[in-house]
Amino acid sequence: MTEPGAWLTSAPKPGRIAGYLGLAVLGFVVGTAGSLVQTAWFPGGLLLALLGTAGAFYGGLRATGTQLGVLAPAAGWIVAVLLLSAGRPEGDGLFAGGLGEIVFLLGGMAVAVICATMTRLPQPGGPGGRLGT
Repeated sequence: MTEPGAWLTSAPKPGRIAGYLGLAVLGFVVGTAGSLVQTAWFPGGLLLALLGTAGAFYGGLRATGTQLGVLAPAAGWIVAVLLLSAGRPEGDGLFAGGLGEIVFLLGGMAVAVICATMTRLPQPGGPGGRLGT
């Protein structure tokens, strides 16, 4: 069985760059969708937005096997959230400034940190795996 992220380390450099850019775009889309959903369907939308955020970050970690796999979607997510939270000169903004928005911002950042600091789990059949013993 291959290591998680072996497709990125064995791929030529343009393939790895494209993979990480794809994860950044995924993070941007998840951040945009989460910003809209958490406001529209509070409190269920907030939970759904945070679960989607965690899925993107953890999925990047599992797909690449590296911390950069978490950083790429987290960077896209934070760009989307910051762009949508910045108000226009007319005073219009997507975020209303309530508790839900603060929980979404801080919760998403906390999920990114948690996923980036997770240890790699042993693979079945590999060294330390259950099937190999």
